[in-house]
Amino acid sequence: MNGKVGSEAFDATPSSLLPPLEWKFSQVFGERIAGEGVQDVDFISAIQFDKSGDYLATGDKGGRVVLFERTDVKENSSRRDLEKLDYTICGHPEFGYKTEFQSHEPEFDYLKSLEIEEKINKIRWCQIANGALFILSTNDKTIKFWKVQEKKVKRLSVMNLDHSQAARNDNFACSCTASPKVSLTNGGYADSPYKYQSNDYEFSSAGFPSLRLPMVTGQEMSLVARCRRVYAHAHDYHINSISNNSDGETFISADDLRINLWNLEVSSQSFNIVDVKPANMEDLTEVITSAEFHPTHCNTLAYSSSKGSIRLIDLRQSALCDNHSKLFEDRATPGPRSFFTEIIASVSDIKFSKDGRHILTRDYMTVKLWDINMDSGPVASFQVHEYLRPKLCDLYENDSIFDKFECCLSGDGLRVATGSYSNLFRVFGCSAGSTEATTLEANKNPMRRQVPPPAKPATRSLGRLTSAVRRAVECPGVDANGNSNDLSAKLLHLAWHPSENSIACAAANSLYMYYAN
Repeated sequence: MNGKVGSEAFDATPSSLLPPLEWKFSQVFGERIAGEGVQDVDFISAIQFDKSGDYLATGDKGGRVVLFERTDVKENSSRRDLEKLDYTICGHPEFGYKTEFQSHEPEFDYLKSLEIEEKINKIRWCQIANGALFILSTNDKTIKFWKVQEKKVKRLSVMNLDHSQAARNDNFACSCTASPKVSLTNGGYADSPYKYQSNDYEFSSAGFPSLRLPMVTGQEMSLVARCRRVYAHAHDYHINSISNNSDGETFISADDLRINLWNLEVSSQSFNIVDVKPANMEDLTEVITSAEFHPTHCNTLAYSSSKGSIRLIDLRQSALCDNHSKLFEDRATPGPRSFFTEIIASVSDIKFSKDGRHILTRDYMTVKLWDINMDSGPVASFQVHEYLRPKLCDLYENDSIFDKFECCLSGDGLRVATGSYSNLFRVFGCSAGSTEATTLEANKNPMRRQVPPPAKPATRSLGRLTSAVRRAVECPGVDANGNSNDLSAKLLHLAWHPSENSIACAAANSLYMYYAN
């Protein structure tokens, strides 16, 4: 089966099951032409919607941050008034390019002889204030706090001289500077041609008709990105996560062994709240892979480990939160244990649902949904690309087994999404009894690669046909669409719009957006 859902997860009954969403192409930015080469620095490495869903930010391996703004809402200035009148707004989210800036540059740590890449690992939106956008971005070592704001730039007319008087003015200037002048104590000159011996210069009542002063002819709005603060020198290992606190004042950053708590206004110091580094590094058994603040409880955060466990900690318990308040582990791992069991169990991403009730995690093979009030096991588990299990040895040799896929939840918490290979991503329904498991490809026709599923025993089927969407079918040796698997085309990063069924995903240097009605 694609997934297993515990009866405790939701109270939905089969009669209330929602039909599978029909996904459609919306937009693409940076589309690659067939046969066109793409530089590694142009690959998108981070995607994030802001809480309102009106802005979208992406970061790439070249250290650049690109911002997009929703345009369909902006054009409809009376949207809020229409919502108050229960007027249904048709269409789907559409975004336009807003601005971009260079967030990070390549650096070199001379003490450790270590080259620090400019690649953006994570982006997080902060609260909007006074019309300005605030963003946290990080590479492996340094976090930066950016302010993006529109500023008025005055457009001036050029200084216009009367050319008919230009020659006379030049001659006058030459005559005044031909011989040195003797300065007086009061700042005047003894041989002033106008007999003034002070700086209180009086213009002739007739004026100088040849001089035209610059005039303001208009104003332009220009977006300016300015780095407000730099949070550096706090991590010995690569930063894998940053997360804002709901209090709007603090955030966390996590590396392999430590989680630090920062105040947005203070960049000179941070507080170490989690430290899993043993006294002897030979005793190290697991590392931190991801960390996330609870969306509403400012004292609660969760972090995942390379062993597949999730720990919930309460900042009120102690200053150093090495002891967790809850531990979530999937003890019912299917199949026999092998050399690869612990590798594929490592959690690459963790997300809270919008209401904070559930936690979504992604390991190499599966997506799991956890209820924070039930630590006996996940309430749902979805197989993403089970057909790769017989190929784990090959995946280990080419390092694909260490790829870190992200996951995301819909705003209503009824569906989850994650990426796979061959530029595919999958959407699963997580309400009780749901069998929704849609496979889409990141291109303008997301359903184009669908082919009739090969004949397989019923127990091997991952889904069934619907009128609009073919569910993925398990087929060892090929991808979920029945085609040969392309490990070089990996869809690692994606994000779900906070309030609508819209997904943004990155395929190499291209940003694709899809929507469902």
